[in-house]
Amino acid sequence: MVGRSPPLPQPVPRVRLRAEGFPGSAPMPELPEVETTCRGIRPHVQGRSLSRLVVRNPRLRVVVAADLPARIEGARLDAVERRAKYLLLRFPAGTVIVHLGMSGSLRVVATAEPAGVHDHVDFVFGEAALRLRDPRRFGMVVWQPGEAAAHPLLAHLGPEPLGDGFDAAYLLRITRGLRAPIKHVLMDSRKLVGVGNIYASESLFRARIHPLEPAGRLGPRRCARLVECVRETLAAAIAAGGSTLRDFVGGDGRPGYFQQQYFVYGRHGEPCRVCGTPVRRIVSAQRASFYCPRCQRRA
Repeated sequence: MVGRSPPLPQPVPRVRLRAEGFPGSAPMPELPEVETTCRGIRPHVQGRSLSRLVVRNPRLRVVVAADLPARIEGARLDAVERRAKYLLLRFPAGTVIVHLGMSGSLRVVATAEPAGVHDHVDFVFGEAALRLRDPRRFGMVVWQPGEAAAHPLLAHLGPEPLGDGFDAAYLLRITRGLRAPIKHVLMDSRKLVGVGNIYASESLFRARIHPLEPAGRLGPRRCARLVECVRETLAAAIAAGGSTLRDFVGGDGRPGYFQQQYFVYGRHGEPCRVCGTPVRRIVSAQRASFYCPRCQRRA
């Protein structure tokens, strides 16, 4: 174990998270939220045959293909998996790739439950259904025949932060010579998937690294500590069911609670939970970053 992460703060009363970031933006589900959804829906539908696919409104960010029902109705859902921030519904002939957009959710509901105005797609498995709710219609439901990894959405993605491909040696190698801030590197899906704004900010705080620190200046020791802290942060968020991001809920319809454990994200002006120094907010590449100026000094 390299370094010591700060202890998690004690739970506080549940709050509704205000959208933070560049004006006009809103946090979207990141890896922990998508993983929470994946684990929540898997026991209810994996291994079952799809009775029918109901598409009430195909006009999502990418229009749902008109022939999708014919491709998968009657087929067995072999696996429910996650890659980066995408949900993968694997059928024998191919994979349905689902992205939740900025405020979408994929929940298990009773098939007979009336659909709301923002409930656009139902994957029906007998008496149960996976219901895609997407008020902003920024989500996607796309079909990839054969191997899912060949789809353009997935083909150029970096390693999973909780997988074997992400370790200190890898982070050290990809950051050599980079002048870009380390936070930008963590959020670059070609180098590492699923670590969005919230969890990059929280991981850097745990590692005691300033978000604007040039990535190429991190040596082996700090790379090892940062890898460990990214893994710790994501694991803790998954255990808490993710964060409540506006309308996000997990596969069971319940919100996550990790926002109660934030050290810096969305806490501008509030005292650091470790040293008491007011948390600061800066904007870089049109994204808000939160950090403690004392705990995360530039090297």
